[in-house]
Amino acid sequence: MAFEILEPGLSTTVQDRGRPGYYNVGIPQGGAMDQLSAEMANALAGNTPAQAVLECTYLGPKLRTDSAAVVAVTGAPVEVKVNGEPREEWTRLELAAGDELSFGVIRGGTRFYIAVGGGIDVPQVLGSRSTYGLGAMGGFEGRPLRAGDVVPIGSPPEGAPTGGPNTIEPELRPSFDREVEVRVMVGLYDHRLTDAGLRTLLDSTWTLTPVADRTGLRYAGPAIEWKQRQQPFGAGSDPSNIVDAGYAVGSIQIPGGKEPIVLHRDAVSGGGYAMVATVISADMDLLARSAPGTKTRFRAVTMDEALAARKEGAFVRERIWGGRVDAGSG
Repeated sequence: MAFEILEPGLSTTVQDRGRPGYYNVGIPQGGAMDQLSAEMANALAGNTPAQAVLECTYLGPKLRTDSAAVVAVTGAPVEVKVNGEPREEWTRLELAAGDELSFGVIRGGTRFYIAVGGGIDVPQVLGSRSTYGLGAMGGFEGRPLRAGDVVPIGSPPEGAPTGGPNTIEPELRPSFDREVEVRVMVGLYDHRLTDAGLRTLLDSTWTLTPVADRTGLRYAGPAIEWKQRQQPFGAGSDPSNIVDAGYAVGSIQIPGGKEPIVLHRDAVSGGGYAMVATVISADMDLLARSAPGTKTRFRAVTMDEALAARKEGAFVRERIWGGRVDAGSG
C-alpha cells in the first residue's frame, strides 16, 4: 500500500514524535511541529500516537492511493478534496483505490497533517521516521517529498487502538489565532538584560516575521537593552553574546538586542547567544500554529505553572484517545 505523490506542495515531510536522546551530539528531537494536531490525525486514522504522518507547510500535496485507505486531515484550516469533491477536516475519511486527495490554500496557521491508517512506513533512523532536513536524514530519503515519489504505508501495528473517534469535537480542536500569549520561564541569562530590557521583552507585543521555520521563529518589535560589560574571552563583542553554551529547545535569544528568536523542533544544540527565557513545553504547539504577522506576548510563569499547563495538555490527550493507548506526555 502506498501514496503516489502527484504534486508535492511547498514542503511536505514525514514526521512523528521525533528522536529524543541525541541533542548532545547536535541532532535535535524534531518531529511534528504541532504535536497535538498530528496526534489528533493519528487518532482519527486508527493509529497509535507515535505513528508517522505527513506534515504539510502552507501549500499541501496532491496524492493518489493505490488501495483503500483510512485518512484524516487536521491542523491549519484548509479545504480538503477527494477527487475534487470537498471533504471535512478533523474527520475520518475513507478512500478507495485510485482516489486522489488534494487541498486548497490554508486559511490560518502554517501546517496541517495527513494521517493514514497504518502510518507512513519509511525506515526508522535513530528510532524515528521524522525528517531532519538540515541533516538529510530520516523521513523519505531525508528530504521533502517530490512529484513521482511513492510513499509506503504500513499495516496497523499490534496494539493499535480500535473504535477510534470519527471526528474531533470542536471544543478539543486547537485554534489558529492571530493574537497569542506564549508562556515562558525566564532564564538562564536574563541577568544580562537591564531591568528595562526584561520589561520590554515581557511587556511588548511582538510580531512574527516571515523568517520562521522548523529551526526557529523570529519576532519584530522594540530594541531590548542589555547590560554593558567587558566581554570575556571567547564571547563576541556584543553584550548579547556569551561563550558558547547548550541551547534548550524553546529558548529565546536576542542577537544584537533586536528581533527575538525562539528555537523550535529542529533547533541547533548550542552557540554563542544568551538565552533569556524558554517557552514552556505546553506552548510549543501554539508557537508552531502561528503564521507570519501573528501578534505575540510573552508571559513569565513559574515552574509549578508550567507543570500544571503540561498536565492540562495530558487531559486533552486522554479525551482524544479515551484510554485506548498510552498517549504519553506529548
